[in-house]
Amino acid sequence: MLSILEQFRNDVYEWFPHRADALMDLLDALSSNTTARSVVELSENPLFRRQYSSVHDAIEHLCASDNEAYRVQQRQALEQAFIGLLIPYLPRPQRRFWLFGTDVTSASRPFARTLSERTFVYQPNPVKGVKPITIGHQYSVVAMLPEKSSPDEPPWVIPLLVNRVTSTETKREAGLGQIGRLMNDETLPFHDELCVDVADSDYSAVTYLGGVAEYPNLITIARFAGNRTVYRQAVSPEDSPGRGHPTWFGDPMSLKNPSTWDEPDELTQTTFTTRKGKVYSVHLEGWHDMLLRGKWGFPMHCYPFTLVRARIFDAQGNLVFSRPLWLIAFGQRRKELSLLEIWDAYRQRYDLEHFFRFGKQRLLMDAYQTPETEHEENWWTLVQLAYLQLWLAREQTVRVPRPWERYLPRFRSEGTPSSSLESSSETKTSSPVASSPEIRTLSPVASPSDVQRDLMRVLRQTGTPARVPIRRGNAPGRSPGQSPGLRVRVPVIKKSARALQQAQQRAP
Repeated sequence: MLSILEQFRNDVYEWFPHRADALMDLLDALSSNTTARSVVELSENPLFRRQYSSVHDAIEHLCASDNEAYRVQQRQALEQAFIGLLIPYLPRPQRRFWLFGTDVTSASRPFARTLSERTFVYQPNPVKGVKPITIGHQYSVVAMLPEKSSPDEPPWVIPLLVNRVTSTETKREAGLGQIGRLMNDETLPFHDELCVDVADSDYSAVTYLGGVAEYPNLITIARFAGNRTVYRQAVSPEDSPGRGHPTWFGDPMSLKNPSTWDEPDELTQTTFTTRKGKVYSVHLEGWHDMLLRGKWGFPMHCYPFTLVRARIFDAQGNLVFSRPLWLIAFGQRRKELSLLEIWDAYRQRYDLEHFFRFGKQRLLMDAYQTPETEHEENWWTLVQLAYLQLWLAREQTVRVPRPWERYLPRFRSEGTPSSSLESSSETKTSSPVASSPEIRTLSPVASPSDVQRDLMRVLRQTGTPARVPIRRGNAPGRSPGQSPGLRVRVPVIKKSARALQQAQQRAP
């Protein structure tokens, strides 16, 4: 009987449309990479049995076509088939809802002057006074956030959709389209069940909330800016006296002016413990059936939501942060979630940030240097597959922390003797890992970094469906006198409301 990892690898191998053998070797090399700092260096990995030129050839043929319209259809078909491939491996949650996260991350390409569709995108900058922007592409990700059995479990996610944000759309429009494809897919196990999507404050805009309001089984939890104004519901239009337009909005509630607040409709509190052992208490206040001002085409008076205010206190009763955290729970079934469930769901949103950091630092997510936008999108799909392979291999991994990683707790897996932790330093009886009093027990779930270190051993045991390469001889190369010519340099696209509107009008 095949293991889950072996079955997944066979399914992925059958899913590859072209160059399946080279793509499978590249996927294994990327998943087990611990030394390569560029994509072409993956050809030096022992699991990649081909020449370095096969790296770029495999990436190019994952989804390639000279016809742009056909290429878009082909990518959509591949995406739909990929979602179908993932269905058997999605873990069913024990809680009452499926949890998803939506966010974007940037791929910086400031010097790729021949790369199309480059725009000004956000990039964190630690230098004070320097604008946090760069030139490149932005990718929108919708991932499933699996349920954790303990707070110390590593921040795993299951990326379902990874798409580039085009120059004719905003990240909210890209995320809205991805959520729509998931919610409208009747083959997915969560189609008729309660789903919760968590996002940052950029997704609390009216244009996004008004778009997700049409899905009856979806609740959107988003961070809310502390300078916005919400409204209580007014009296029913049938009961309002006089003529004229019905009154939809009641008294305003300015989040930065406490004198405009009413008494909360619900109060609760909880506690959580950090990895360093500090205990904090969380005070939650909830206001139900609040309203936002809408825009043309977005009648927000029809979509009430729950407003939540979260404050964190230390053991001495002092505020940890001077400003509270504001959240909104938006959706027809929002009242099925308690304030604690809203808080816990939003806290898990930060697992997406760990996914982006791990992808860029360990999976070379933004390291592929290519002048073709389509090839870059193919590479991000391979990174998505590599991360999923790591997630499925987490239960077959044996973890041995390195001697200098004192911050890591001690781990003992089932069937692994405790002496294996000291096997790498048998002559060093005074190892800091063995003698540190701060070491505690690890979660039985391995982290992405732990799995990546041990994946080469796992893959050598499970084998690969890819065939052994057969040398075909030397390529003929270019004919005498042939010259590909210089690539055309394209300008950087600066997004604006007017430019986006004009681009959308020109689109078919």
